[in-house]
Amino acid sequence: MAVPKKRTSISKKNIRKTLWKKRGYWTTLKAFSLAQSIFTGNSKSFFSAMVKLVDTLLLGSSARASRFESE
Repeated sequence: MAVPKKRTSISKKNIRKTLWKKRGYWTTLKAFSLAQSIFTGNSKSFFSAMVKLVDTLLLGSSARASRFESE
């Protein structure tokens, strides 16, 4: 016959909750760090040719805009 389990203590629940929150914190920190390294161009683990292409597209459009402003 099925017997109900004992209730989990509040301290055990809080420990599990903080571990779950810390895991999310470290994941967001790594994602932000990767984004920052890609943005600055210092990324060692990301395909940088695509980043250079995006940079040239972005810089090219701002350079075109500045050319029109100077005329």
